[in-house]
Amino acid sequence: MQRREFIALLGTAAAWPLTAQAQQPKKPPTIGFLGTTTAAAWSNWVAAFAQRLRELGWIDGSTLAIKYRWADGRNERFSEIAAEFVRLKVDVIVTSGGAGLAAKQATTTIPIVFAVANDPIADGLVVSLARPGGNVTGLSLLAPDLAGKRFELVRESLVGLRRLAILADSGYAPSGLEMGDVFALARAAGVEASKTEIRQAEDIVPAIEQLKGTADALYVCTGPLVSTNRVRINTSALAAQLPTIHGVKEYVEAGGLMSYGPSYTDLFSRAGEYVDKILRGAKPGDLPIEQPTRFELIINLTTAKALGLTISPTLLARADEVIE
Repeated sequence: MQRREFIALLGTAAAWPLTAQAQQPKKPPTIGFLGTTTAAAWSNWVAAFAQRLRELGWIDGSTLAIKYRWADGRNERFSEIAAEFVRLKVDVIVTSGGAGLAAKQATTTIPIVFAVANDPIADGLVVSLARPGGNVTGLSLLAPDLAGKRFELVRESLVGLRRLAILADSGYAPSGLEMGDVFALARAAGVEASKTEIRQAEDIVPAIEQLKGTADALYVCTGPLVSTNRVRINTSALAAQLPTIHGVKEYVEAGGLMSYGPSYTDLFSRAGEYVDKILRGAKPGDLPIEQPTRFELIINLTTAKALGLTISPTLLARADEVIE
């Protein structure tokens, strides 16, 4: 081998490590998923979120990594998990409104997408629905008079309703606001209303037992503690012969009588679209807050029969789903 060829070969060999390094695949982006309740409670919503991401080309374990953390309905866990995601330097944090504020307080740089939030402006998540600004965006539950529609459904299903108990998580501010709205609606309609607050799972059974014989129905305000313990709430309500009205379909699947509200499955699916846009370069502050487009009336006939209730054919005909 001539000297010139040998030198050229050495130069090529020296470049091999650099070439190999340049060709190493880029590390897939990481999503920090902060669930406010439990994996079981959010299973339908997580599946919808992951499915939409797959449809958009983001596959967990391949083109994307999702780290799931669960707060188990404990509000104090929100900040702990958000801080962990900041330490892990995830590319996007996905959560719901209750934990969205904790995530926002933990970072001003990592994009945050909330799949559901009661009132993003009032909650301090964003400054505007059209242009959120900052590092936060997502989907709002704001819709005209949802509490009023649920209250009217209770009155329609329970002719002669005189006493309504309202259950809410005292540690979750949106539940308190909803409780106040329903209380005012009931009073204005001439229905006697009472407020029952819970702070932890252990409060649920004794709180509902005390309502037996003193209320005709139970309005359950949505929140992380309620979501985590929805089976316990509905089981206790059934034992106390209390029909329940909820804001989320999955609460009725867990034994509640009926629900009316936005489709959370749809909202979490649309949250996947926000994540896709951000991973492709969009700034969260430039992505407008969207509102629900699908609403569901769900009725559990099995629970109605157990309570000795007859649901009118008119109301059943309006239901999006009847559980039997």
